[in-house]
Amino acid sequence: MNRVILSCALTCMLVGVGAAAPSFAQQATQAPLRQPDVIYVPTPPEVVTAMLKVAKVGKDDIVYDLGSGDGRIVIAAVKEFGAARGTGIDINPVRISEANENAQKAGVTDRVRFLNQDLFETDLSEATVVTLYLLPSLNVKLMPKLMKELKPGSRVVSHSFDMGDWKPEQQLDVNGRMVYFWTIPKR
Repeated sequence: MNRVILSCALTCMLVGVGAAAPSFAQQATQAPLRQPDVIYVPTPPEVVTAMLKVAKVGKDDIVYDLGSGDGRIVIAAVKEFGAARGTGIDINPVRISEANENAQKAGVTDRVRFLNQDLFETDLSEATVVTLYLLPSLNVKLMPKLMKELKPGSRVVSHSFDMGDWKPEQQLDVNGRMVYFWTIPKR
């Protein structure tokens, strides 16, 4: 019995008790909401810059990055391009923790947020720019949601993969990596 009490006390000391937010290490042990659709592969900095330039991100924009990983795109959108706000969506809590840490280091926590959500269930209606680096089949699956939720004139930029029959307005080759750009049409 004493060993059980001692073991509980030791566990409480190591893990922490109370209403405090989980530490990075504790969050890293949380499982994703479901199995991620893609593996995490960071977008190179030069591709991030090209994506935000082709979308003409500026002070009135709200940028959403679907599958945001370490947060580099929304952090660059607010820090380097002056976007009003940025939101990163990722299904993996490890990536969310990493992105929050990166936002803190970059000094942009007042204008970015990272949500541990399924991108297919997230409300995208406030976004003026959506960035993504998903697989072609996921882009095609996501297209009806983008058309339904985004306002006409909102911009969509994809790293590496197009959206099937929806032909891009622009295609860029950035050191051998493709960037695709679309504008949500008038309804």
